[in-house]
Amino acid sequence: MEDEDIYTRDGTVDIRKKPANKEKTGNWKACRFILVTECCERLAYYGMGTNLVNYLKIRLGQENATASNNVTNWSGTCYVTPLIGAFLADSYLGRYWTIATFCTIYVVVRDIFFLQGMTLLTLSASVHGLKPECNNNTCHPTTSQTAICFIALYSIALGTGGIKPCVSSFGADQFDESDEKEKKLKSSFFNWFYLSINIGALIASSVLVWIQMNVGWSWGFGIPAVAMAIAVAFFFFGSRLYRLQKPGGSPLTRIVQVLVASIKKFRVKVPADKSLLYETGDMQCYLLIATLNFRFLDKAAVETEADNVKGAVNPWSLCTVTQVEEFKSIIRLLPVWATGIVFSTVYSQMNTMFVLQGNTMDQHMGPHFKIPSASLSLFDTLSVIFWAPVYDLVIVKLARKYTGHERGFTQLQRMGIGLVLSIVAMIVAGGLEVIRLDYVRRNNYYDLESIPISIFWQVPQYFLVGCAEVFTFIGQLEFFYDQAPDAMRSLCSALSLTTTALGNYLSTLLVTIVTKATTRNGELGWIPDNLNRGHLDYFYWLLAVLSSINFVVYVLISKWYVYKKVAGENDR
Repeated sequence: MEDEDIYTRDGTVDIRKKPANKEKTGNWKACRFILVTECCERLAYYGMGTNLVNYLKIRLGQENATASNNVTNWSGTCYVTPLIGAFLADSYLGRYWTIATFCTIYVVVRDIFFLQGMTLLTLSASVHGLKPECNNNTCHPTTSQTAICFIALYSIALGTGGIKPCVSSFGADQFDESDEKEKKLKSSFFNWFYLSINIGALIASSVLVWIQMNVGWSWGFGIPAVAMAIAVAFFFFGSRLYRLQKPGGSPLTRIVQVLVASIKKFRVKVPADKSLLYETGDMQCYLLIATLNFRFLDKAAVETEADNVKGAVNPWSLCTVTQVEEFKSIIRLLPVWATGIVFSTVYSQMNTMFVLQGNTMDQHMGPHFKIPSASLSLFDTLSVIFWAPVYDLVIVKLARKYTGHERGFTQLQRMGIGLVLSIVAMIVAGGLEVIRLDYVRRNNYYDLESIPISIFWQVPQYFLVGCAEVFTFIGQLEFFYDQAPDAMRSLCSALSLTTTALGNYLSTLLVTIVTKATTRNGELGWIPDNLNRGHLDYFYWLLAVLSSINFVVYVLISKWYVYKKVAGENDR
């Protein structure tokens, strides 16, 4: 009984592979290192990505649609590669050692991954011969210079695969789910984790963007490289305080075993009493209770005479209830996951269309200071920094009085509120563009590079997207961690990140389709190089309509969804 009070009961161990002591490891004393690491890593990432569309336009001479698509393609890839790191974390290395291994590769083998990518991008922006030659505000990059830039960018994208899917799950691992007090703190962790992301983004979108536009791209890209090195150092400093979850073997193998076993037993009848289904009870992760949906898969957990005759259990013929429910959990997550794609498409506009829209407006703040259009994303960051603690400290308590739910809103309700806010953000952005274009027409400002409408009229759309993030993205982080099987949490966290990847790819697809469809017969189209002669507002209306349809589908999926239930756990 004394050991139960001293050590965690979720199977975690310390860095020396001994049972994790609750007083000496985990909780917020470990998370502070994780939060600082994430803050620095995100500063490095957003320092590269926030103003990338302008870099591609200015230094590589790309058109609006091309630059926008290249940014969303790169961003999408940054959110696909985490599937690689997640698989390694869940299957073989564990989250700590996956992060540690990739961090070491960053520093030691710099010619492969993230730090090398940032260094190469810095060199491509600063070293004579690698950077394009520019004169009269026009740059003339060679094919090799363009190739070097994209090799650097996609090296960065590959490097994110080791850290991005593991850090949030690793932070949540520092709280023991069997301890009610720590379980409540874990919910707060995701809010503060996302806050740390946005502190890094705030510095990137303000200080770094200003440096890139006013001091030089070499400094603007070099500082993020230093930030990444600081992130690596902070992560290792906290090693003795961390709680480590043991890897549970290949999650894909466990899924395939259930599928194969259920197909083998397609003629077997599932007993009405779920307690008769096979369960060993000796797993390190929590045992899951059998659910009523996807009953065909329950056949994999039905013991037959053939299973008993052979002695040792063949995992390809007989699976545990927990293993079956892991597969069901993944199936139930997929529809919710799919509805996050359109939201991420809206989110991706901040680094593309919002920036291009801002380029056409008056960027002066006072008589002498000119704010770069990409820096307006700091209002998205400020919105998150404001709403994340307000949600955790105020909204949850107020909502709890009316809903009776411990977390104020269910995770699905929280994400749904964010989807509605994203629709409003697109409507506001489209409304501003209507006003801007009307001003252009009335004053015949078609060929004016920036019209005398303040760029700060964009603030509401950025602020709304930030508010939507707090509800949807943070809710999504918590939802995928909470609903994921214990042995697949990194993989499911990576799966949630792929909505951002597919959202960026969807943005690329939409821009490509819209450009081709609206430039027929010599028309300029919705998104020409001169936005004063285009209809960017139509593109925003398109996103608002798609988001509205997506929300209706999401509501239907939410009503169908059944939350995962662990043996001995109270109803949610």
